[in-house]
Amino acid sequence: MKFFLGAIGISLLSSITFADDITGTWRYMDDKTGEAKGLVKIEKQNNGTFAGTALKATPRPGYTAKEFCTNCPAPYTNKPIIGLQVISGLKTTDQVNYTDGKILDPVSGKLYSLKGRMSPNGKKLFLRGYLGISAVGRSQTWLRVE
Repeated sequence: MKFFLGAIGISLLSSITFADDITGTWRYMDDKTGEAKGLVKIEKQNNGTFAGTALKATPRPGYTAKEFCTNCPAPYTNKPIIGLQVISGLKTTDQVNYTDGKILDPVSGKLYSLKGRMSPNGKKLFLRGYLGISAVGRSQTWLRVE
């Protein structure tokens, strides 16, 4: 019985240790090529939601990163992409799943609904940007920068 209670205690303690939120710096990957595209810093806001700011665009052969959000809707129009808030309003439901957010694609200028899920070890963030229903959208896996 002591062994069983000890195992439950260790299990609870380890789940508390790994039950981290998505705050931190993430490397976002191209969902088509798997190459790193840049860095986004996600922070918890005063209202309890999460927001992400573009920190860096990763240079890639044959690709010149855009500097300004030229096709973006107001209030993002013609703003520098680095420093731009590209994620907003993302809410946590249970420390692993996130919903009700918005994500801006500064290249196309489109604003998508956003939901996500963090891996159990906290090192991967699985995001889904979509229009209307989540079946119509794109998924990306982001990697935590340590």
